[in-house]
Amino acid sequence: MTASEPNATSKARTLIEALPYIRKFSGKTVVIKYGGHAMVDENLKENFALDIILMKYVGINPVIVHGGGPQISNIMNRMGIESTFVEGQRVTDDETMSVVEMVLVGTVNKDIVGLINRLGGKAVGLSGRDGDLIQADRMKIYKYTGDERPPEIIDIGRVGRVGRVNVKILKALEDAGFIPVIAPVGVGPEGQAYNINADLVAGAVAGRLKAEKLILLTDVPGVIKDEELIRSMTIDESKTLIEKGIAKGGMIPKLKACLKALGQGVSKAHIVDGGKEHAILLELFTDAGVGTQILTQACDVQHTP
Repeated sequence: MTASEPNATSKARTLIEALPYIRKFSGKTVVIKYGGHAMVDENLKENFALDIILMKYVGINPVIVHGGGPQISNIMNRMGIESTFVEGQRVTDDETMSVVEMVLVGTVNKDIVGLINRLGGKAVGLSGRDGDLIQADRMKIYKYTGDERPPEIIDIGRVGRVGRVNVKILKALEDAGFIPVIAPVGVGPEGQAYNINADLVAGAVAGRLKAEKLILLTDVPGVIKDEELIRSMTIDESKTLIEKGIAKGGMIPKLKACLKALGQGVSKAHIVDGGKEHAILLELFTDAGVGTQILTQACDVQHTP
């Protein structure tokens, strides 16, 4: 046996382990929210694009919804505009909205599409304003002020919530062999742009497409409680983390996105560390998986096809 044979055998075993997952997910739609450090590190960016291309070649239909928070904050800082967040949502006035749309649609979206196409895929960039893909209205955030007092309504400006998703556009692209890449900018009833949290857009898109899976890439290993990674949790357990304030900041919209998707028929939702090389493939095609999976009801933590 040559020195290379054990390594080759290991690769063959990996492919065999992936086979039942490829068989199960072939022809199915998987929605991926792309964000965090995976969008900044050059090696991770290329790994992500290759993962997406491989998915398409084995018959899975990936739909990408990307974020761009750090890129937006960087441009705003250079322009002298302060960023403010409420429950993980960026407060968005008219000036901030212009920056958000410029960065997400004009720069980030085009970079992702260009990379996938350069590496051999067929990607098409969209914003929620294209063909009224993501129809939105203004989001309201309510703050509890006491049992006998009405909640306080916090105005966070042109931040939207997803009303409708025009899935005909996405299905037409899928059927034609293209990979949709969506910037999370929605369109209001008067044609105005809305800044929408990318996690929430991904959850809504997954739900409307009846996707097999929703995968949210982030900068943490998954959902953490008492300094321990939660490998598997249910809808009810997720709601409890939000209600008790255990989930904080950016994890709140992530969990809400997962709950939205699962409530509309998505089989599983996953929150995974996008800083791990080939995190998507590890989540999809291995028994152990990575990160936290969220299910409608309790089951064994092992990821079974």
